[in-house]
Amino acid sequence: QVQLVESGGGLVQAGGSLRLNCAASGSIFSINAMTWYRQAPGKQRELVATIRSGGSTDYSDSVKGRFTISRDNAKNTVYLQMNSLKPEDTAVYYCNVAVGYGKGYELDYWGQGTQVTVSS
Repeated sequence: QVQLVESGGGLVQAGGSLRLNCAASGSIFSINAMTWYRQAPGKQRELVATIRSGGSTDYSDSVKGRFTISRDNAKNTVYLQMNSLKPEDTAVYYCNVAVGYGKGYELDYWGQGTQVTVSS
């Protein structure tokens, strides 16, 4: 079993910054992709950013140039640095971690979510 603990959400004014953290613990053989999603009220969950085990990253167009995803493999932790925040970034942010168990077998785990609110 794997547990994910998120932290770092909160209330910030437009133009401000926040950093989200997501630490994985438990029965971890290896971690493949680590991804941040978000879900705003009344909207579908959307991918924000992902970082693969080799370090390559992808971002949604809406956050490209403002958000940076990074990971610390020694700590099994993924970060999301969010700068130049906009009211439309307001959402619950979830981390997702793909844990590999060898021979191509992989399971996804989700964090509990952390609220980010950006005031105008």
